[in-house]
Amino acid sequence: MIGASYAAVPLYRLYCQTTGLGGSPVAGHASDQIETMVPVKDRIIKVTFNADVHASLHWNFRPQQTEIYVVPGETALAFYKAKNPTDKPVIGISTYNVVPFEAGQYFNKIQCFCFEEQRLNPQEEVDMPVFFFIDPEFAEDPKMAKVDVITLSYTFFEAKEGHKLPVPGYN
Repeated sequence: MIGASYAAVPLYRLYCQTTGLGGSPVAGHASDQIETMVPVKDRIIKVTFNADVHASLHWNFRPQQTEIYVVPGETALAFYKAKNPTDKPVIGISTYNVVPFEAGQYFNKIQCFCFEEQRLNPQEEVDMPVFFFIDPEFAEDPKMAKVDVITLSYTFFEAKEGHKLPVPGYN
């Protein structure tokens, strides 16, 4: 029961990420869409960044920027920083979410560090990039008309070496 309750949060987030429920960006968008996107220059969105660490993981984890401004249809690059301040190697794995929840379907990550094990040696510090875009259809959705701020939030959990969290729908 303890193990199931510990795994409930990351597994729920993985489920939401796959289905788009709960504000999670939907995975699996074709990166070839980038080449044909037309930026919506008259719609500027502020993207803010949040970082959390589960109590079992003794890492320092933070975004390197608090916010950036993007327009739907253009790519953007942001960075997070993680440090293992302990005297032993530690493996972490992250999940993410987007708020407001309805914006998750338009938030597309091309490259990120989520759902992959990250091993940090003692005192090691790394930069972790997130390459993303907001789908141009965001600007056409009447439900998004008053959305001017989107928050991208990551949470890191401790992972055991050799164990990967299952991601539904992916091989």
